[in-house]
Amino acid sequence: MHTSVEKQGPSRRQFLQAGATTAAVSLLSSGLELALPLPVAAQSTLTPDAALAELMDGNKRFTSGKLTAHDYDLAILKQHTEEKQEPFAAVLSCADSRVPVELVFDQSIGHIFVTRVAGNIITPEIIGSLEYGAAVLGTKVILVMGHSNCGAVSATIKGKGVPGQISALFPHIQPAVDQAGTDLQAATKANAKIQATLLSQASTVISSMVKEGKLKVVAGYYDLGTGVVTLVN
Repeated sequence: MHTSVEKQGPSRRQFLQAGATTAAVSLLSSGLELALPLPVAAQSTLTPDAALAELMDGNKRFTSGKLTAHDYDLAILKQHTEEKQEPFAAVLSCADSRVPVELVFDQSIGHIFVTRVAGNIITPEIIGSLEYGAAVLGTKVILVMGHSNCGAVSATIKGKGVPGQISALFPHIQPAVDQAGTDLQAATKANAKIQATLLSQASTVISSMVKEGKLKVVAGYYDLGTGVVTLVN
């Protein structure tokens, strides 16, 4: 794993770092007053470990059919989140319509900062968004989550011609295929892990928060059939 990332990554990490810096400058110029690091008051005092535990506990409620998110008074939640957001966790998910992030973790409005892109890949825009979530909004954990039967990973494995700009996804996912081979599940899990590693390495903001114990970055895998999310080590 680590060898594959190092082999494929140095120039890409530099590119991503530059893109993330540009994204931060754009946020500043747009009046969002992004300051790094910025003291925040997240909606809870959860530690990174406790935030991850809350996500996984929510997934257990989802798979057991004992959801609690629907018990929230949505009118009150909307009122409390209209002016600001204080999510405790961030999730980078595939754009696949079968992966409803808030539902999978039994969370409601304002609880999870969600970014989505086909193949749950790291791009400068994704890094900038997750940096904002961690440094400004106060998220305590970032989960990069792949899923079973992922079309983006499957297409990368097949390597066939595709219309439009779909093939632009392939270079991001190819290191996982090189590492795990043509087994779709193995390649998807490898991709989630590689993308989580890239995020930690490419963003000085996120890496410093991880080193200081203020943030966790982890990889996960969502099984469409069972609804279970497992962590990928």
